[in-house]
Amino acid sequence: MSYRYKVASIFLLGFFIDCINIFMSAVALPSLSATLQVSSASVAWVANAYILGLTLIIALSTWLAARFGSREILTASMLVFSGSVWLCGQADSFHELVIWRFVQGIGGGLLIPVGQALTFNLFHGEQRAKISTLIMAVALIAPAMSPTVGGLIVDISSWRWVFYSTLPFSLLAAGLSWWWVREGKTAELQRPDIKGLLLVSAVLASLLMGMSLYGGDYPPLAALGFVIAGLTFIALYLLHYRRCSNAIIDLSLLRSRKLSTSIFIYYAIPGVFTGVNLMSIFFLQNTLHFSARLTGMFMILYAIGAFIAMILCGRVYNRTGARRLFTLGMLLHSAGIATLVLVNAPTDLWLIMIAYSLMGIGGGIGANTAQTTSLMDFTGGDTHKASVIWNINRQMSFSLGAALFLMIFNVLLPPLGTTPAYQATFAIAALVGLLPLLQMNQLPCAKERP
Repeated sequence: MSYRYKVASIFLLGFFIDCINIFMSAVALPSLSATLQVSSASVAWVANAYILGLTLIIALSTWLAARFGSREILTASMLVFSGSVWLCGQADSFHELVIWRFVQGIGGGLLIPVGQALTFNLFHGEQRAKISTLIMAVALIAPAMSPTVGGLIVDISSWRWVFYSTLPFSLLAAGLSWWWVREGKTAELQRPDIKGLLLVSAVLASLLMGMSLYGGDYPPLAALGFVIAGLTFIALYLLHYRRCSNAIIDLSLLRSRKLSTSIFIYYAIPGVFTGVNLMSIFFLQNTLHFSARLTGMFMILYAIGAFIAMILCGRVYNRTGARRLFTLGMLLHSAGIATLVLVNAPTDLWLIMIAYSLMGIGGGIGANTAQTTSLMDFTGGDTHKASVIWNINRQMSFSLGAALFLMIFNVLLPPLGTTPAYQATFAIAALVGLLPLLQMNQLPCAKERP
């Protein structure tokens, strides 16, 4: 195996670990919520804490890799991830679990951006579309198998084994990183932007806390206070960015229409889907009384649909271009979410199957096109910086999507009742997923030739 494919393999393994960590743990949340006696809004912090840890460390990933060497950082990150996974499974309280999930996010937050930047700097031009197809292939395998396996684990054992099951993969990633990666330290280092890092983390923490509190058993002013704090931290970061020569997030890179549009798409498709899937899991298990295993198996249909989308995108991207593919992906994805509105009883199994199939096809088209398009304008050091933005955005979209639709559901629950509140939340999500259509004219109809 050539060196560039060894590096790509490590990155793809890390991406696989991240995906199964998201989807496998999600299907265990109703069981975890019941065992630890926490509400559905609070249990979302099992995911939120992981995202906060990722955000804190992803922004430092480029500097850490340059300072200590890519091999050392990739290896250490997977060892920290492995230790925290074990401690998540050992947690005796909800707060203890949240703390170790935060540490797990710190451990996992280095492999993907560092590995992606190393990989994309080894694959150029049209080869990036090919490696992006491999990335999306991994993104199909993980959602296809992990919810079903996770549901089976929950049904026959415990949610704790959902965490333990990722240990072999993270330890393998640690070993391969140490044996295969050659990149060492960089001679010249800029001081990391610690102030900017703290501001970015404060933005995400405040917004997530505000959405988590709103609609729950907390005063509305408390939620509003956190949202205002989040907006204030955004303003402070913008002021800081203008004065800092090496800001942790280089906002100038967002002038790339390909990157900025791909980011918007990721919030509207994978981000929205994360929230919809979380609501669907609670709806199917708690309201329709499906087993965790059956709930997880719907993701197989999602993966089959996404596989069809991956094949389509790989063959037509260079001829069709991102604009048309984005539009098609959004329409199909939102149509799938809208189908969930029609689900009322366990006998509506065929509607759920259609919904997940459509979401898979539309989501696969949108996510694959965004992954291919996002970093096309960048080379060299800018690839690392853009990769930081892209991966922070990717993780934030998952967490904000879940928090947003949990908040909407909690607001709608008292006046509407359980099933209508779920259906109304799905309807709102379908509309939110179409918002990027408003800026599709900013992309060319066909892909620009290099």
